[in-house]
Amino acid sequence: MIQIPSDLHPDLLPLAFLLGDWAGAGVTDFPGAEKANFGQEVSFTHDGRDFLEYHSHSWILDSEGNKGRALESEAGFWRIDKDRKVEVVMVRDDGVVEVWYGELADKKPQIDLATDAVARTAASGPYTGGKRLYGYVKSDLMWVGEKQTPEVPLRPYMSAQLKKVVSPEEVAEMARNLPELPDDGIAFFK
Repeated sequence: MIQIPSDLHPDLLPLAFLLGDWAGAGVTDFPGAEKANFGQEVSFTHDGRDFLEYHSHSWILDSEGNKGRALESEAGFWRIDKDRKVEVVMVRDDGVVEVWYGELADKKPQIDLATDAVARTAASGPYTGGKRLYGYVKSDLMWVGEKQTPEVPLRPYMSAQLKKVVSPEEVAEMARNLPELPDDGIAFFK
């Protein structure tokens, strides 16, 4: 269920489906790098101004699904205008700064983004741009990323399925708002 905070800037209503903390797993595969499963935590927050703040941390998962070495971290700011155009400014731990532009799909919570500008530090690896697709599907946040380098044309490199993380306070609120259940509990599911 999508909850809209009362202090959310009105311009951000179309992006409300992103709000919250998300966690899940995905796959990374790109020429020159190890193909692996990864875990990810993502957070979209707001402070009442006209942007969402974004943080993402991912790590390699071992064959048993345990957390291994760090994979990548990102942080940024997301905005949307009255025409459903989305802009994102993002910085990554590998020394890449990106400006992304895209659009929120009509009548569904899906965002297509493409890089407009890329700046790299001397220490960063080769990278010339990318695309991303984010979607809210059956209460999950799903995304796929594509990237290109001077040597590799644009191709998918990461994708993940993330579930909403619920805090103990949110569980307590849900419990307070549960409908009255019948004694056997089974009728609730009919």
